[in-house]
Amino acid sequence: MQPPELLGLDGLDAYFGAVRVVRDVSFTVQSGQVTAIIGPSGCGKSTLLRCLNRMHETVPGARVEGEVRFQGKDIYGPSVSAIGVRRHIGMVFQRPTPFPTMSIRDNVSAGLKILPRNERPSRRETDEIVERALRRAALWDEVQDRLSANATALSGGQQQRLCVARALATSPTVLLLDEPTASLDPISTQRIEELVYELRSEVTIIIVTHNMQQAARISDRTAFMLGGELVEYAPTEVLFTTPRDPRTDAYVTGRFG
Repeated sequence: MQPPELLGLDGLDAYFGAVRVVRDVSFTVQSGQVTAIIGPSGCGKSTLLRCLNRMHETVPGARVEGEVRFQGKDIYGPSVSAIGVRRHIGMVFQRPTPFPTMSIRDNVSAGLKILPRNERPSRRETDEIVERALRRAALWDEVQDRLSANATALSGGQQQRLCVARALATSPTVLLLDEPTASLDPISTQRIEELVYELRSEVTIIIVTHNMQQAARISDRTAFMLGGELVEYAPTEVLFTTPRDPRTDAYVTGRFG
């Protein structure tokens, strides 16, 4: 039986001013799956990802048209809070972004501070959430004795896993990863890929990657974008072995891109 739809896009367009950079994209994401978005640089894949938790609209002059449904509700509806959307749809960016003036503990718990006052956990509960998030991000054993240390003292790979822990601390339903290993060494990249594989049973993941081998290794379904358009969306094995569109075939076989 097909897992239920968790996210649904219908006719999604994204603009920077008058320039349309994502064009009429429609697809669905099922609960409990890893979806990869691939394509050459500048094809719109990162912009598309930022539309899924309303980060795109934080850029001056940027806007979105069309519909993005999360659990059946349009996240761009007039009564929907962008902060509330990001609580359930977390995001990790290409470069590690720990808050430089905060400790490891405070970095992980940062998202809890913007919860409504009556939902904010106590200090003891916060400590439990921090530990659980760091364990889920496979970082607890490396930092448990230095939670009060500045987060920028961590290595690049550790900082990226810290950002994953920060996103997980608010218990999101969906985790968006924007080329999370692009600036990491091969060992750190492997750790992040292993983490994605481990988290797939707990959170639905959508990952933008320029690395086709990575997409093939870790995703259930793959979307191929070109020139701001969704060319093909299929089970990963199908897209890489028997794509329907000749442009997809040319890309995955290395004839361009």
